[in-house]
Amino acid sequence: MEWLSVLWFVLIAVLWIGYLVLEGFDFGVGMLLKFLPKNEREKRVMLNSIGPHWDGNEVWLLTAGGATFAAFPEWYATLFSGAYLALLLILVALIVRICAIEWRPKIQNAEWRDRWDWIHVVGAWVPAVLWGVAFANLVQGMKIEVLDRVTGAVVPTADVASSLATSSHQLTGGFFSLITPYTLLGGLVTASLFLSSGAIFLALKTAGEIQERAAKLAVKTSILATALAAVFVLWGQFAFSANAIGWIPLLVAALALVGVVLSTLKRREGWAFTLNVIAIISAVTWIFVTMFPNVMPSSIDPAYSLSIAQASSTPYTLTVMSIVALTLVPIVLAYQAWTYWVFRKRLSTKQIPDTPAGLPMEYVEK
Repeated sequence: MEWLSVLWFVLIAVLWIGYLVLEGFDFGVGMLLKFLPKNEREKRVMLNSIGPHWDGNEVWLLTAGGATFAAFPEWYATLFSGAYLALLLILVALIVRICAIEWRPKIQNAEWRDRWDWIHVVGAWVPAVLWGVAFANLVQGMKIEVLDRVTGAVVPTADVASSLATSSHQLTGGFFSLITPYTLLGGLVTASLFLSSGAIFLALKTAGEIQERAAKLAVKTSILATALAAVFVLWGQFAFSANAIGWIPLLVAALALVGVVLSTLKRREGWAFTLNVIAIISAVTWIFVTMFPNVMPSSIDPAYSLSIAQASSTPYTLTVMSIVALTLVPIVLAYQAWTYWVFRKRLSTKQIPDTPAGLPMEYVEK
């Protein structure tokens, strides 16, 4: 493997870490929107807590997808063609969630806002579950085979290396092959982690009664997330991982999650949020360590696994990408860090005006 290929495998892992850490608490807040607040003002506090950040957080997903397309085109093609329906569901959920956030305040009408709130909740829960299913498939392996591009015949395992010029990796198991007990557990893990992230973020970001309820919920959700994550990573490490080094991020994630539970019990929201971030970083690191040296392991036969070397772009392409990333990524990171610093203060219902924004209903055409 070229060292640039390995470097970009690591960088794509970093991009996914950035997305899941930052968008994780966005999803969590959305997942709680119809259940945690008791009135309209508290809902607006919750929405305002993520208002300055959610669209910037989604940029990490676009960058991760674009980087995968450019650095590992074979990985992108195999994953997006084979898991098309699942990824389409995620995309639709993300789109309707954006519509819910943007359109909710356009009209002063309780029924209008309530409808978009439910759409927001669904748009947050669906990707929160499906991202876990997707990453669990990368851990356990997918039903991938190497097919001849002309005849469509399956290439024998002994001939894979010599036939890649005229063949390609294909997911042959279909949509329902992506659904197994392990991948469903992965969906529950990410949903519980994001739910915990959202509750901790609200406990850190808000003040008043809503903060009290968020802090109490953070204890329960962090315990649930810790229990589910423990089963998921231990199952994955014993059943699917051939890399002993995976125990290092696994243990770090376990200790961080235990720390999250203890911090929420002691009402140390800052520590809880920090340790939750460390847990997500360690968990994603464990996933990519488990996959290495492949980008898509095959559950049919290891010979059919799509490796980093097989999926990689040319060294020239990776060199140009590295120069661009080295130039622009620090600027993006600095800008995003600045936005979090500017909007660092707590929010409360006292800061919410009595009259909600939007066009009065009587001016809306039926």
